[in-house]
Amino acid sequence: MLLPQLRCEVLHANQEIVRLGLVLSTFGNVSGIARDTGLVVIKPSGVAYEALTPEDMMVTDLDGKVVEGKWKPSSDLATHLVLYRAFLGVGGVVHMHSEYATSWAQAAKPIPCYGTTHADYFLGPVPVIEKLGADEVGEEYVRYTGEVIVRCFCDANPIDPMSVPAVLVAGHAPFCWGKTIDDAVHHAVILEYVAKLALHTEMLAGPTTGIPHHLLDRHHKRKHGGQATYGQRQGQD
Repeated sequence: MLLPQLRCEVLHANQEIVRLGLVLSTFGNVSGIARDTGLVVIKPSGVAYEALTPEDMMVTDLDGKVVEGKWKPSSDLATHLVLYRAFLGVGGVVHMHSEYATSWAQAAKPIPCYGTTHADYFLGPVPVIEKLGADEVGEEYVRYTGEVIVRCFCDANPIDPMSVPAVLVAGHAPFCWGKTIDDAVHHAVILEYVAKLALHTEMLAGPTTGIPHHLLDRHHKRKHGGQATYGQRQGQD
């Protein structure tokens, strides 16, 4: 069996997003990539999470060709593959239809950075991609979704995908990612939480200007990058 460790990690992550309440029914998927081989592992389409085993995980190449597995891969595979090809620092991708983040996606509104909880993980608003045109929702709809996400991060005002590891697909739902599969799942959990906080903030105060940029930078940098101060350093007693 190819990539047994990665299969186990992907299986665990798919079951974890259910346990964490980010997924109802089979509305979600997690994938991981082995960068040394260019192979991706993802759950099969429409199979109940509790019934899955490592052997059920599907292995494909970056073009979507099935390399190993007996099922049809997740219907969102093509979006995952576009993200892996474009964002080379990404090791895992999560897609879910969680309640609060999906509400912002359905409203086609970015999630503003209203406080330091958001700033700790996302260096600015979580963006929402432009709505897909009629010619983009045909047979290649899933691939176009990924391409529009990449365009959102790489347009005239580029966004570092590792500093804002999530996006909302207008009228659809969010995608999150991270350096590892565990990072991607963690970002999905945090995204749902800050989406809930942002909604409650607007219910209390209406849309506001959010926190100033210097506070946003301060809180993000304390957890990320070479000058991070949050947590324990390796080797520290």
